[in-house]
Amino acid sequence: MHKGGLWEFPGGKLEAGESVQQGLARELDEELGIHPTATEPLICITHHYPEYAVKLDIYRVTAFAGEAHGREGQPIRWLHPEEMQLDQFPEADRPVISALRLPDHYLITGANPEQPEQFLQRLEQALQGGMRLVQLRAHTLDETAYQQLAAAALLCCRRYGARLLLNRADEAQFELAADGLHLPSHRLMQLQQRPIATEKLLGASCHNLAELQQAEKVGVDYVLLSPVLPTDSHPGAPSLGWDCFADWVAQVNLPVFALGGMRARDLPQVKQLGGQGIAAISEFWPK
Repeated sequence: MHKGGLWEFPGGKLEAGESVQQGLARELDEELGIHPTATEPLICITHHYPEYAVKLDIYRVTAFAGEAHGREGQPIRWLHPEEMQLDQFPEADRPVISALRLPDHYLITGANPEQPEQFLQRLEQALQGGMRLVQLRAHTLDETAYQQLAAAALLCCRRYGARLLLNRADEAQFELAADGLHLPSHRLMQLQQRPIATEKLLGASCHNLAELQQAEKVGVDYVLLSPVLPTDSHPGAPSLGWDCFADWVAQVNLPVFALGGMRARDLPQVKQLGGQGIAAISEFWPK
């Protein structure tokens, strides 16, 4: 749809007594002449304009009946998320585009980067299994070994159309030809502004609400929030729990991946609580 010189996603205000799903179906019928037959939560956004605030419950429509057309005379366009230019959308819609560009499964690489051949074999197995967003976590390697592994991992990811993010505290490492950078929480809290161009993907690790708010202020594209559930690697360590996860996610306008004790079966619950998806090492890294 077109409004005020900017493109918008279809939707509108809920009427009295309507559920979100009912309002979504009504708006899509009124505006586009289609009926959604399968939907899932994507992201919930609260945005403050100078004149008013809006709360947007965004759903992804995965199947619908009918043929979309502008029933109110408005132009419509189908675009891949990567084709959407942020400056052509209202500010409130921009986190929606970030969420649309991200998958709901996020792989953090596991053992053993000191054995690059076996490591890359495991990475390829994960990519064959459908992983499309990968964080290269290899803190035990020196800079030269990390760069060599990153170059090989990037070639592997390219073969499957996956994106590779580098996890190094010094963003000078980002000179490597990767798709993005993932920041540890201590580095995130030192920043005053986004350290890399918006054309690249920027993520951060967060463990509390202050770090989530800093991530939003800096302008990251997503965050990993952990530990949501108890983990085998840190037995007895405190975890956030689902209620805390949902509460904190609702307070930031960012795609949030749940990390810590995650299993593939947890994905529906994460989405219902406002999360983007699940991130994991052991669940996704081939044994």
